[in-house]
Amino acid sequence: MTDLRDKYIQAIAAAADENVLEDLRVQAVGKKGEISLQMRELGRMTPEERQTAGPALNALKDEINSALAARKEALADAALDERLRAEWLDVTLPVRAQRTGSIHPISQVTEEVTAIFADMGFAVAEGPQVDTDWYNFDALNIPGHHPARAEMDTFYMHRAAEDDRPPHVLRTHTSPVQIRHMEQHGAPCRIIAPGRVYRADYDQTHTPMFNQVEGLAIDKDISMANLKWVLEEFFAAFFEVDGIKTRFRASHFPFTEPSAEVDIQCSWVDGQLKIGEGDGWLEVLGSGMVHPHVLRSAGVDPELWQGFAFGMGIDRIAMLKYGIPDLRAFFDSDLRWLRHYGFAALDVPTLHGGLSR
Repeated sequence: MTDLRDKYIQAIAAAADENVLEDLRVQAVGKKGEISLQMRELGRMTPEERQTAGPALNALKDEINSALAARKEALADAALDERLRAEWLDVTLPVRAQRTGSIHPISQVTEEVTAIFADMGFAVAEGPQVDTDWYNFDALNIPGHHPARAEMDTFYMHRAAEDDRPPHVLRTHTSPVQIRHMEQHGAPCRIIAPGRVYRADYDQTHTPMFNQVEGLAIDKDISMANLKWVLEEFFAAFFEVDGIKTRFRASHFPFTEPSAEVDIQCSWVDGQLKIGEGDGWLEVLGSGMVHPHVLRSAGVDPELWQGFAFGMGIDRIAMLKYGIPDLRAFFDSDLRWLRHYGFAALDVPTLHGGLSR
C-alpha cells in the first residue's frame, strides 16, 4: 500500500496540466481505479484483516483526493499568473489626447427653449411616445375621417385582428401630453411639452421622426393677447433680437378655436435669412385658444376655464437660428457635421448668461 501511495503522490505532483490530473484520478480512485478495486476486496477478508486494511485504504483514498485537489488549484493559480503576465498593461503609459464631446443642436435648442419658457413660469411636462389614438386624436377633437388619421400619415402599432383594444400610434404631436397633464393636475396650468413625434414624411424639411415643443396655459381670464405677448417674448429671447415683430393669420386646427398661424419678421439678404428685420414674413408655428372639446376631454370645465396652446418644431427653429439648410442632416450621425454645428458640453443656456455662446 505504501508503494501505491508513493506512486500516485509523485505522479500527481508531476502532473503538467488538468488533463493528466484527471487521468491519474481515474487510475487511482475512479470506479475501476487501483484503490477502488482494493476496497472491493475488503468483503473477502476476515474481520481482523478488514479492521486493519479498511481504515488504511480510506485514509489513502482521502490523501489521494486531497493531493489531486491541491494540484488542481496550483495549476489554476499558475495559469492565472501566466495570463496576468501575458496581458500585463503599463497603466503609466501616456493617455490618448483628450477629446471633448459636442452637444447636438437639438439638445441645445431644447434647453434654450426650456430656459426661456421657465423664465415665464412654464413647467416641463412629459408623456409616452406610444399612445392610444384617443389621446392622440379623439381627445383633441380630430374626427375619424380626418386625413391625419390615415395610415399614410400616421404610424399605427401592429395588433391582432381579434384585438378589440383601442389602437396605439406613435404620437404625431406632443398634444397628448397636454391632455394627460390636465387629467392629472387640472386647471390652472402653464406647461410646455417638448419631445419626439412621428409622421410618415421624408424630404429636405420633413423627417419621419422630429422634435416638437407645445405650450399650454389654462386660467380663467387668458386671451389671445396673452398668447401674442408670450410668443413675442419667446422669439425676442430665442433669436436674440429685440422688438421682433409677429403676424397672426387666421387658420384652422381641430384643437383650437380661434386658430392662428404665426409669422415672424424676416428678410433675405444675399441668399441669407435674417430674422427680426426687413419686410418679409416667415411662418414658424400654429396656435390658438384651446377648443372646449379638448378641455372637456381632459376633465376641465370650459365654462370656468380657458386658455391658449401653441406648437412649433424644435428642428425647424434650430435650422432658422443656426443656419442649418437640411433637416435630414440632424439624423445622419456625421461627426464632422456635429463638430461644425455642435455646442460645447458645458455651454448651458441661461437667460442672464446668454443662450448660445
